[in-house]
Amino acid sequence: MASPQPHVVIVDDEKSYVDLLCTILEDQLAWPITTFTRPLAALEALPGLSVGIIVTDYYMPEMDGIAFLRAALKLKPDTPCIMITGHSTALESLQHTDIPALHRIMSKPFRGRDLARAIVEILPQAAAA
Repeated sequence: MASPQPHVVIVDDEKSYVDLLCTILEDQLAWPITTFTRPLAALEALPGLSVGIIVTDYYMPEMDGIAFLRAALKLKPDTPCIMITGHSTALESLQHTDIPALHRIMSKPFRGRDLARAIVEILPQAAAA
C-alpha cells in the first residue's frame, strides 16, 4: 500500500493571505496544500496528516510561530519548516536555534513563487511535474 502523499501545511491567521498562498502554490507544487488559520487547530489535525513541510507565520493570536513549531515538531519530528513573517527584525533576537528543522525565515511581502521555490529547494520531490 502506498503511503499518503505528503501535504504542505500552511498556518497563518490571515485567511485571505492563506487562501492566496494556497492558490499560488497549488499551481507550482505537486503536493496538496492544507491550510489553517488557527495554530491550535493545526496542532490538533497534524497527527492525522502526512506532512511534508510546515510553513507558519510568526505573529498569530493563539501562539507565536516558534511556539507552534516546537509543539508541531513534537508531533511530526524532523519535518522541515519555513517561517514567514512581516516582523523579521523581531525574529533576529529570538532564540530559535533549538529548532534545526527551521530551514528558512522569509520576510513578508514575498511572491508566492518564491515560497514555492524555497519549498522545492528543501524538498525537490514537492515540485510540480
